[in-house]
Amino acid sequence: MAHYREVRPAGPVADLLECAWQARADAPHVQRVLPDGCMDLLVQDGRLVVAGPDTTAHLASSPAGSVTTGLRFRPGRLPALLGVPAEELRDTRTALDAVLARPLPGPREVPGPPLALLLEVTTALRAGADVPARTLPAPLPPAALRALARGMPVTELADRLGVTSRTLHRRCRATLGYGPAVARRVLRFRAASALLFDGVTPAEVAARTGYADQPHLSREVRSLTGLSPTALVPAPAADGAGQVQANRSSDVPSGSRTVA
Repeated sequence: MAHYREVRPAGPVADLLECAWQARADAPHVQRVLPDGCMDLLVQDGRLVVAGPDTTAHLASSPAGSVTTGLRFRPGRLPALLGVPAEELRDTRTALDAVLARPLPGPREVPGPPLALLLEVTTALRAGADVPARTLPAPLPPAALRALARGMPVTELADRLGVTSRTLHRRCRATLGYGPAVARRVLRFRAASALLFDGVTPAEVAARTGYADQPHLSREVRSLTGLSPTALVPAPAADGAGQVQANRSSDVPSGSRTVA
């Protein structure tokens, strides 16, 4: 069984973060980490690890008794702190020291609570304790991310931001890890998957999130996760008394679901 919880940390770097989270495995299991447009900084097996932006589901194996703690950064925020374009970390899990141009000062082990260490490292990155090797473009504003998720054409979004389509493409690759067309797919899927896990029917999800129809939603879910919508989110099952019981797996990071 897997246990997962999220908290919203306070402090000087809270504006960079969607949440802090911790996952604990009582038995060996596999997590299906769904693409969501975010990057995470993790403490995993005593190491600091950067989880790059995913373009498809990432299957993460966890042994019994393992505990992983992470910070989930808002889309586009972590690359600027690292000084590394997001596209260079796409679909990877990489040790933090291997990502940075030079190591951060201080201990590289996890001497105390992992969350405290993660917040300390993030604060040091923001304060410039590690000077980025490259200056990256600013992340897209939330309104632009929402517009992409709704399916706004690239040319229209570029006009709204006052840049060329080519500049927007470079900005998306550097901050999100992929161009605006893939970003649109991932962000729209994120909105759709949240509704699916809330129990909204696939037909209604397709209508509410801008897919052409339910088959279009199904194709995108399968492409991004390797599963159909009904396999990703099994239908509720009735118990012996006829009551409907939720038949979904435990929540785990970045919209993930336990699959084994």
